[in-house]
Amino acid sequence: MAALKVRFCDQLDGSFGWIAEEFMERCSHALVVDGRVWVIDPVDAGGVEERIRAAGEPAGVVQLLDRHNRDCALLAARMGVPHLVVPVQPIGPFSFLPIRMRRRWREVALWWPPRRLLVCADVLGTAAYYRGGDEGLAVHPLLRLRPPQLSGMHPEAILCGHGEGVFVNADVALRQAVSTSRRRLPRQLASALRALARRPS
Repeated sequence: MAALKVRFCDQLDGSFGWIAEEFMERCSHALVVDGRVWVIDPVDAGGVEERIRAAGEPAGVVQLLDRHNRDCALLAARMGVPHLVVPVQPIGPFSFLPIRMRRRWREVALWWPPRRLLVCADVLGTAAYYRGGDEGLAVHPLLRLRPPQLSGMHPEAILCGHGEGVFVNADVALRQAVSTSRRRLPRQLASALRALARRPS
């Protein structure tokens, strides 16, 4: 199997992300707090662990979605830090917002109040197959009919588990994504089909 190719992205005050160059556009993040690094929903690839350790002391790996196993356990074990799966209690400066807490889908979003930073696993994304028409940020296709009520949040930046983050007018992008998710569903389906058609064989 070919090694996973990633590129680093979402640079933000010492924190950073990396995105897999694949159809799913899986994106992972490292949040730096007082010299300690919290790793969110990571995929492993060449250079990732080195970049994490260069940013500070690894503190833990946080898995925001129950099925987002990715390489969370592997990296946590290798770095000797806790692997925290769908946490609900605050951790350091982070609080966690329940998105969907059902048997087959347990997901939380991370909220970092001083930075007004919202980090999502699947609920919001910017990957091509998420978006319909001119959407910059979109609700997960399976949540569009009953989107979670995140419109009360006022983030300055949104980091996504699929696709790069949103750093300009993130508050507006969030409100639009939630309020228009139902009526833009047909456009999203069309976008997903086009993305699939362009997917390398």
